[in-house]
Amino acid sequence: MVVYRTLSGQAVVMAAHCPHMGAHLGFGGRVVGERIRCPMHGFEFDSSGACVRTGYDTKPPPTCRAKAYPVHETHGAVFAWRDPQSREPWFDLPDGDYDGWTALRTHCFSGLRSHPQETTENSIDIGHFAVVHEYENVSMNEPLRLDGAHLSVGYHFERRAMFRGGPRVSADIRIHVHGLGFSYVEVNMPAYGLRTRNLVLPTPVDGDSIDLRIGLRMRGAGPMRWLPAWFMDRALGPSAIRTYVNDVSQDYEIWANKRYVERPPLAEGDGPVPKYRRWAGQFYGEEGRAAAE
Repeated sequence: MVVYRTLSGQAVVMAAHCPHMGAHLGFGGRVVGERIRCPMHGFEFDSSGACVRTGYDTKPPPTCRAKAYPVHETHGAVFAWRDPQSREPWFDLPDGDYDGWTALRTHCFSGLRSHPQETTENSIDIGHFAVVHEYENVSMNEPLRLDGAHLSVGYHFERRAMFRGGPRVSADIRIHVHGLGFSYVEVNMPAYGLRTRNLVLPTPVDGDSIDLRIGLRMRGAGPMRWLPAWFMDRALGPSAIRTYVNDVSQDYEIWANKRYVERPPLAEGDGPVPKYRRWAGQFYGEEGRAAAE
């Protein structure tokens, strides 16, 4: 794929190879106004993938059309729709209101040997919160809700203080999952007067690995609600994203080395794994993950 912006600012995601003679548009190609120009013969394609000009100013071949993917920008990220069954988009992503929030800080775990279904499954895997992340007194305070392509669930947990001498963290989190490529976690920590919104964005790279991008924004709550976003970002942003990266790093080695167990022998305390897997199966057909592999 090639990803670019047109002169007007529109984000476009397109198949990388020119449908004319196969040149890679990302190596020597360039954006010309609202079009992308092939480096080999000068053919130009609009954002829909239609060839609108040849390098010789002759009539474009009607069958010369590049594959363009539906795109939606929200939460500070660019999302492209790709369906293994070639279906048109059948659910939308919500837009995010970030007025008063800090700038987005991000980190990418590249080449993680895993699958979006695995990383997303952490959202309902209650058992791993205590074992992997050392959360204490974990409880579900909002039941699992499945609504089409949207999953939501809420938890409460406690953990050690964020800094020496500080109060213990007592947090309420609400997880939102849309499809398997976009999750965000709303975190409320009243003792610190802090709210965060954490993004989890797994992008398939090939049949074996993903790039896992994470992002974080903050805003004040309670007595800290008057602090300007720029001040919070400067004072707390570096440590907040380090903490988030550390939490995800605790999962990384497990994800990279585990294998998928299609019918796990579940125990009480594991969380609603079967419900999640049935929900996730809609993105890969009736057989779910096993069929995708």
